[in-house]
Amino acid sequence: MQLIILYVVTAVVFLAVDAVMLTKVMRPLFETHLGDQLLDSPRLAPAALFYLFYVVGVLVFVSLPALRADAPLQALFMGALLGAVAYGTYEFTNFAVMKSWHWQMVALDTAWGAVLTGGSAMIGVLAARALSSSG
Repeated sequence: MQLIILYVVTAVVFLAVDAVMLTKVMRPLFETHLGDQLLDSPRLAPAALFYLFYVVGVLVFVSLPALRADAPLQALFMGALLGAVAYGTYEFTNFAVMKSWHWQMVALDTAWGAVLTGGSAMIGVLAARALSSSG
């Protein structure tokens, strides 16, 4: 049950917070630099697959070790590292090969990946710890 709580809470936090950031900050920034290269609306199936698998990766590499160590701050810091690596891989690769990719997109999205992943992982660990100890 603890694993289910961990996954669901991490995924819900990740999705909810990222949806706000994507619509309010990232989309306008990407439109500024990429213009008509962006779709009018995202392809939902690939986005859903990313989120489902990424949260699994967060749990395997970050949240479960932190939960076992009873160390929510470990989830925050290791999640931030994983997020910076994952989002940075995407951003720096695109910056290296695409004409219209801009350093502002790289910096903001890489930092966002760190904050989002670390925060989601820590909140998931805190929730799983609290809900499993109260049940």
